[in-house]
Amino acid sequence: MTHQTVLIDGIAIPRLIYGTAWKEEQTQRLTELAIRHGFRGIDTANQRRHYHESAVGQAIQTSIAGGMVTREDLFLQTKFTFRRGQDHRLPYDPAASIAIQVEQSFASSLEHLGVENIDCLLLHGPETSNGLTPDDRAAWRSIEAIYDRGLTRLIGVSNVSLEQLELFCQDACIQPHVVQNRCYAARAWDRPVREFCVAKGLVYQGFSLLTANRATLASPLISRIAKRHARTPAQITFRFALEVGMTALTGTTNVDHMQADLDIFDFSLDQDEIEEVKCLTKT
Repeated sequence: MTHQTVLIDGIAIPRLIYGTAWKEEQTQRLTELAIRHGFRGIDTANQRRHYHESAVGQAIQTSIAGGMVTREDLFLQTKFTFRRGQDHRLPYDPAASIAIQVEQSFASSLEHLGVENIDCLLLHGPETSNGLTPDDRAAWRSIEAIYDRGLTRLIGVSNVSLEQLELFCQDACIQPHVVQNRCYAARAWDRPVREFCVAKGLVYQGFSLLTANRATLASPLISRIAKRHARTPAQITFRFALEVGMTALTGTTNVDHMQADLDIFDFSLDQDEIEEVKCLTKT
């Protein structure tokens, strides 16, 4: 299989990344399966509430030890999550400063994953839905410091509005390389943020492309396009994401769907089809 990537600062990011949220006791098994079937990008977070990062690490180490992949074959991405996004299983001392919390969380991620560095470290989301707080800025400074030490090759932010992304870019000493957002067809596929990313040379990662868009997948338009290409609605949705410049995340737990998701690189949508899917938000 051809592994399509996008380059930023000379670093290759797979166009399709396997997301490990909500897998719990199945995390190791499913992550190993994803790697076996051809995924080379793995997304996780040091947030035990929604992720089992140490099980992701077990899958990675088992895959490397078994000769399936090398560390260099994999693009590993994790996140720092503020206290409000965590449960009681914290990866840091909640009484410590934000800077120390980021450092502790990152050190824990390296231990969980069994690696010496990360390919991309994301801030899992600002503290509030509007603007940036002093803690957001402190967390970003700490993430920049980790990048400066060469412990992560890329840095970025997740779950941000356009206003917040603009503020991050204005305030940053080191610009974000990656933006990861939930992507809704009903919100024009996050077009304002995607357009900002294009203008600034940032990589946009879209997640929940299927689960956030169930009505879109069931629409007559997607069904017609899928039939025309002899593909599934999910494949059409992921292919559309690639066509408009996204890197797509999939968190499927179905082995057949893993393979189907990876089979989106050998066909293209017509420009008219792309425009029609873009306009689904208007219906």
